[in-house]
Amino acid sequence: MSDLPIDETRREFLQTGVAVGAAVALGANAAAQDKKPGEGIPTRPLGKTGVNVSILCLGGWHIGDVKDKDEAVKIMHAALDEGVTFFDNCWDYHDGGSEEIMGKALSADGGKWRKKCFLMTKVCARDAKTVRAQIDESLKRLKTDVIDLMQMHEINWDNDPEWVVEQGGLAELLKIQKEGKVRFVGFTGHKSPHIHLKMLPVHKWDTVQCPINVCDHFYRSFAKELIPAAKKHGTAVIGMKSLGGGQGKIVKDGVATAEECIRFALSQDVVTVVSGITSMDILKKNVATARNFKPLQGEELTKLLAKVKPQAGDGRHERFKSTIDFDGPYHRKQHGFE
Repeated sequence: MSDLPIDETRREFLQTGVAVGAAVALGANAAAQDKKPGEGIPTRPLGKTGVNVSILCLGGWHIGDVKDKDEAVKIMHAALDEGVTFFDNCWDYHDGGSEEIMGKALSADGGKWRKKCFLMTKVCARDAKTVRAQIDESLKRLKTDVIDLMQMHEINWDNDPEWVVEQGGLAELLKIQKEGKVRFVGFTGHKSPHIHLKMLPVHKWDTVQCPINVCDHFYRSFAKELIPAAKKHGTAVIGMKSLGGGQGKIVKDGVATAEECIRFALSQDVVTVVSGITSMDILKKNVATARNFKPLQGEELTKLLAKVKPQAGDGRHERFKSTIDFDGPYHRKQHGFE
């Protein structure tokens, strides 16, 4: 018998049930999809776009952090060969360095790699003029004529949903989409589900990118608050920070293993999970987890949540939700912070 009051025990049961239910629902169509070793990675529909993408997405910040740029190119080519067909990036990652190295990789060999890749990047500005300038810069750095998915980055402040409209950034993004330079549009953020809930009705977004991890289940949860709302809007959810962001704090602090973290994230109702891949070894391990993916459910899921809960509820592993310490410099200045 739990020592918690009856209402708290019931709430805990219901919260666990959300994750269990999500995993069971995914079981039929999001496991291995008949993929065998060497045959790529399972895919899922990207909402209502008509496009399927790999359930593992190569993270742009981390690939830009690889010191040996030739090795970074090799990692990206290997990822595409293994079936990681979804690449993430952003205008401000490493001052444009991430887009430059990704552009080099995708344009190699006559552009054959670009044809294999569903390419996503992000725009940081809120005003029309700078939105256009940043997107043009991204197109040049990525050496492409069209970006498959452009997301408005770091919707982290309460007034961001107003700013993207009032300053004209969203309208300009939609103009650029009509011009054919961008196929689909979405937004990202890691601060609070309530800010994303304000952003959802602003436009009929194709995607939203947010933190999804085992600690999120117990702390300011995007999985429990945002995912159901996004589904009602027809907006596909892209998971990030599955290991706790940065250097993988959840794994580094021994809260859960990398495989448990990725499996948990993929067991939620998301399309894909952005993963930081900085070496061939990490690529190999993450590809194996994705290729052999089976939803966490039943006793296995219950045990994982019980193990994580004592360290999850105060947000110590998700400080990107409670401070500006993890917000990009561009966005800090945008909102008047040093």
